[in-house]
Amino acid sequence: MRPYVLIWGGGDLASGVALRLYRVSISLLVIETPQPLAVRLSVSFAQAVYDGLTEIEGIKVQRIEHFAASVGVWEKGAIPVLVDPNLAQSQDQKPLVLVDARMRKRFEPLDLGFADLVIGLGPGFTAGKNCDAAVETNRGHFLGRVYWTGSPEPDTGIPGQVQAYAKERVLHAPQAGVVENHVKIGKLVKKGDVILTVADEEVISPFDGVVRGLIHEGIDVKQGMKVGDVDPRPEPFRCWTASEKSLAIGGGVLEAILAKASIRNNLWGE
Repeated sequence: MRPYVLIWGGGDLASGVALRLYRVSISLLVIETPQPLAVRLSVSFAQAVYDGLTEIEGIKVQRIEHFAASVGVWEKGAIPVLVDPNLAQSQDQKPLVLVDARMRKRFEPLDLGFADLVIGLGPGFTAGKNCDAAVETNRGHFLGRVYWTGSPEPDTGIPGQVQAYAKERVLHAPQAGVVENHVKIGKLVKKGDVILTVADEEVISPFDGVVRGLIHEGIDVKQGMKVGDVDPRPEPFRCWTASEKSLAIGGGVLEAILAKASIRNNLWGE
């Protein structure tokens, strides 16, 4: 079994990390839930859970049903995605590195013996307690920084500002119910256009822009849950490429891996 890095989570930030690691010839396994709630599905490996196969920036991502199938996917030059939210299948083949990219935003215990190096992304992680190293995910001066002691900045609850908009960019479910999408990711919309409905209640665009994210259609959501994302910049290319934030975080993860000689030697056979 070749040494590999396990990425726990297939959302857009996790996928940006995966792109960075894949491009330096690291074998990856992405772990997801049976029904991912990612919104930026056009740049999320979580899409493979729904479609079986997806592609992001030219990199193929394939859903597998059993851990053993990952080897065949690696040999094809693709990245396997396994639905195994509790890491039950992954325990038999210990990863060299575990990247917890679930973005829980609160402290949760994590077994540091699960991998030779455990890296946590964002709030909720404290180096030496539930990870070996933590990476800053908050936009600003420290984005992508690796902490070998201490913790990343706490969750602000406020999305990053784009032009004059911050929290307005994010669409939330007005009530509990099943989502029906009325447009696709990448669609240019005007203020007031209906983007989706939840149990027949409309969710409209808050301003002119492009639909950058949509939760998968047919998901049964709770009231207040994030279901979409509108970008005021009328530039659809942003919908199909990893964000600067996710790539910066990926750079931090790569730095943490390279900082450990034993990990580095195992991954690249030095």
